[in-house]
Amino acid sequence: MSGVRKIRLVVLISGRGSNLQAILDQAASGELPVEIAAVISNRPGVAGLERARQAGVPALELDHKNFPGRPEFESALIELIDRHRPDLVILAGFMRILTADFTGHYRGRLLNIHPSLLPKFRGLHTHERAIAAGEIEHGASIHFVTAELDGGPVIVQAQVPVWPNDDPDTLAARVLEREHRLYPQAIHWFAEGRLRLDGERVLFDGQPLDRPLRLENPSG
Repeated sequence: MSGVRKIRLVVLISGRGSNLQAILDQAASGELPVEIAAVISNRPGVAGLERARQAGVPALELDHKNFPGRPEFESALIELIDRHRPDLVILAGFMRILTADFTGHYRGRLLNIHPSLLPKFRGLHTHERAIAAGEIEHGASIHFVTAELDGGPVIVQAQVPVWPNDDPDTLAARVLEREHRLYPQAIHWFAEGRLRLDGERVLFDGQPLDRPLRLENPSG
C-alpha cells in the first residue's frame, strides 16, 4: 500500500449500509487507501449510520422530506458533501434519483453500484426481473454516475450464475457477496489514479475500455 495516496471519500446511503461496511472494513485494515470523511443518509436513523459511528466516521442525516423539492435537497446535499472536501463520492444504496446539476457537479468523481450486469435491468427489482427473463447469469456493476439513470459508463462488473431454484432473495445474497469485493476494488483503482472518466469513456491505465472490466470469481 506504500506510495498510494489516501483519498478523501464521502459515502451516500439510504439504508443498512452493507457495501459501506465492506468499505469501512477495508479502510480500517489498510487494504483500501481512503479516509472516509463522512457518511450521509437521506433517511434518518438507518442502520448504515450506526455502522459509520461504530467505525468512528462522521454519520450525518439530511432528510430529503424536509425540503420542498429535489433542487433544494440537492443544493443542501452538495453543500454538505463539499464541506468534507472529497476526492470521490460514492453512492452505496442511495435511493434518490439525481439531477444533471448534481451529477455534473461531481462528474468524474461520482460512482454507483447497481445490482445487475448493466445495461440490463436498470432501475429497481433487478433480481426478480433477471429470474423472470430466464437469465443464466446476473451480477453487479460499478459505473460513473451521469444524469441518465443507471446509464453512466460502466467500469467493472462481477458475474454470478442464476440457478434454476433461485428466488430473488437467494440471488440477491449471491450478488451482494460479489458487491462487497467489487466496490472496494473500483475505489482502489480510483485512488491509485488508474481510473478516470474522459467524456463518455472510461480510461483505465490511460486506455479507453471497449467493454467493462470483469472481477473474476474463481469459485463460480
